[in-house]
Amino acid sequence: MNLLAIDTSNQVLGVALLKEDLLIGEIVTNIKKNHSVRLMPAIDQLMRETNMRPEMLDKIVVAKGPGSFTGVRIGLATAKAFAWALQIPIVGVSSLEVLAYQGCFVSSYICPFFDARRANVYTGLYRWQGDQVSLVKKERNVAMADWLQQLAAEQQEVLFLSPDIALYKDSIVKTMGDRAVIPKGPYHLAKPSHLALAGLGKNNDNTHTLTPNYLRLAEAEAKWLETQKGKRANG
Repeated sequence: MNLLAIDTSNQVLGVALLKEDLLIGEIVTNIKKNHSVRLMPAIDQLMRETNMRPEMLDKIVVAKGPGSFTGVRIGLATAKAFAWALQIPIVGVSSLEVLAYQGCFVSSYICPFFDARRANVYTGLYRWQGDQVSLVKKERNVAMADWLQQLAAEQQEVLFLSPDIALYKDSIVKTMGDRAVIPKGPYHLAKPSHLALAGLGKNNDNTHTLTPNYLRLAEAEAKWLETQKGKRANG
């Protein structure tokens, strides 16, 4: 099976190719540039360097969020276009689950998270069991201070993984103490090869109905819904 994995859900842009479960190529960048103009050139470069053509692909795997609203949409739109044009299966994977793969060799709880602004985070709690990662506490959009209190109450060691770790490191250490494990920089970035591996073991999604996993509404959409609610109440 030839599998293309695409992740533009956060600042990291990543694409990877698997051939018969073997990673044959991967491109990862972590820079503040527009994914919409860089994604297709990255895919083209990777496929040319690995002598792969679009018609040779058997499956598309895409990170479906949470993360950047724009980034998630770009990745999903591109992945769905490939799947539809080539008439091949597509699989959407949580971006938090992909990041949790960085902790595949630890026995502790794993807490991947992304900054959601206003001291909130997108997060969940995971744990590896054998060769699979399982969700211990469901993914959510939550105030980081509240989330850390919940984790501290577990009285378990927790591995924290996030590209935004610098924003919350002090509060993590203050609340969790010695039970907080915070690795060095590269471990905080999701890898498209891990996205590809995660997609191998999941059921295919419907190309047309696969939707982003935002975990919260975009601010503009939330305001619009609130306005509509007010109009109905006054109507």
